[in-house]
Amino acid sequence: MRSAATASPGTPGTTLPSPMLQRLATERATGALIRDNGTLYLADGQVVHAESPATPGIDVLLTTGGALRSEGWWDAVAQAGARQRVGRYLVDSGRVPGGALELCHLGALYDASFFALAPTRTPARFRYGVSHWIGPVHPVPVDAVQRETLRRRELLDRIWPDAHTDSAPLAATAQPADVPVPPRQRRVLELVDGVRTAADIARELGRSAFHILVDLRRLAAAGLVETVRLTSPGHASGAGPITLPEVTADPDVALLRRLRDALEAL
Repeated sequence: MRSAATASPGTPGTTLPSPMLQRLATERATGALIRDNGTLYLADGQVVHAESPATPGIDVLLTTGGALRSEGWWDAVAQAGARQRVGRYLVDSGRVPGGALELCHLGALYDASFFALAPTRTPARFRYGVSHWIGPVHPVPVDAVQRETLRRRELLDRIWPDAHTDSAPLAATAQPADVPVPPRQRRVLELVDGVRTAADIARELGRSAFHILVDLRRLAAAGLVETVRLTSPGHASGAGPITLPEVTADPDVALLRRLRDALEAL
């Protein structure tokens, strides 16, 4: 018999990103699950919204993507935020088509859930009865959220198994300028400046932060991007950030780097 900590949504034996979230789904809870990297809002045991500081919110995705003007968003918040009906107001007022809002909301929900469910040593908290001002748009079963989170983790690890790329400042490597890079990745690479992180780039482009992680890990695997390690304050010499070679105890990462260097030499 599997324990609650290892019972998986759809895949026997796979560890759940959040056993607590699964228990809340079973009890059909309503409220906010608060974790280090974000918050998931539940209604009757289903995920109805999610937020994380690591990814652009639905407001950024709607306005940057051109589906809604910025003033239209703030008008909806002012008119319907207190009633927790912002989503419904956007559709009923004709500012955003229902299908566009639903797609954008689902993208923001899955994106923020991925970061909110990242491993952490800090216990999660659940506040019963709390709801989000966006209001009902498209509830998602907890199983689907957990399953998608696991799928995304596995995808990133297959592309480039070094999670530092996801959170550290990034710098472009001294590769030839004519290395072929797809247009979407080229736009990401142009914002890699030794200071910005993946979250910064996602906000700048108004794109899903997870999709930015995919592009950055592919760029890292191609040898075009590397993480920046800053010197400690006690050793600062007044210069700007210094890029140091990354040292890792992970044999898979070390092996990939050696293979990359060998291929470049050939």
